[in-house]
Amino acid sequence: MRHLPSPSAARAAMGGLRAFALLALCFAAAAAAAKEGKNWCYASQQCRDPSCKEPRLWAELYEECENRKQSPVNILTRQVKYDDSLKPFDFKNYNIKSDRKWIVENNGHTVQVHLDGTEMVERGGLTGKYKAVQFHFHWGSEVGEKLSPGSEHSIDGVRYAMELHIVHIKEEFNNVSSAIQRKGVAVLGFFMTVGKENSNYEPLISKLEVVSAAGKKTEMPALMLGSLIPEKKDLTNFYRYTGSLTTPGCNEEVVWTLFEKPIELDMIQMGKFWKSLHFNSNMTHFMVDNFRPVQPLNSRIVYKSSSNALLPPRNLLLLVPTAAYLAFASIQ
Repeated sequence: MRHLPSPSAARAAMGGLRAFALLALCFAAAAAAAKEGKNWCYASQQCRDPSCKEPRLWAELYEECENRKQSPVNILTRQVKYDDSLKPFDFKNYNIKSDRKWIVENNGHTVQVHLDGTEMVERGGLTGKYKAVQFHFHWGSEVGEKLSPGSEHSIDGVRYAMELHIVHIKEEFNNVSSAIQRKGVAVLGFFMTVGKENSNYEPLISKLEVVSAAGKKTEMPALMLGSLIPEKKDLTNFYRYTGSLTTPGCNEEVVWTLFEKPIELDMIQMGKFWKSLHFNSNMTHFMVDNFRPVQPLNSRIVYKSSSNALLPPRNLLLLVPTAAYLAFASIQ
């Protein structure tokens, strides 16, 4: 005798089919509308705004987005090359207090903080001085009780909860647009992970609700930029490669630095980013998963700084047997 499914099983099956059908319709609408769209977006936006082009389609708007030196990338630590010239950075004015104002903006893709170029970096393998002009974040979302990672770069395939980018340009340029044409952009990237509460971030996080809608801006008292990143002693270990902006037009020849030491925020602080901000001006679509997927490394090499400010790790290893030999010889 043929057994019919129970009513609850039937309802569950119908619910699954209905969800699958809606998802299929969403992707079909997105694919069709993307052919006509002229604005770029992240994949998380397409069901709400099928006219936009998600990362796989950015090259239809900006040809450079499919070139061979794109960012972000996955860094394979077993393949990095140590570079003795990557000495520690000199962070200038990163820890000064002033009465300046920062402009906090929801630009429809992220929350971006505009700086005035007071903070600068040099050394760290860079040629000349670079001034900080803005910083912004990329993050994931909360799926059930789990955190979906939102960092753009990854290390050995592992992604972090968030990623902070501090954008610098060579001091002779006035803006990123002019600097990018002359290979004058350097980005400092910091991974962000769930940990203890970070009180240094509270003044900024408190402004997120104010700029909840896309296009909104507000002012806040300038913080010490150095208070938002790890301590200087933790900034000697970093990766370096040449890549691109991670948003259209994907301009290349950007000098990327990714620091090993992550920044900690607690779960509540992180949640404020995706629970406060929206992709659109009428606040119907929360800003979640605003990251570009990793791009092929191709023939590029990722370099690694020395883990010791004075001596690279491989030289330290060479000294171990030498020191042991000299110690042994001295007691003979």
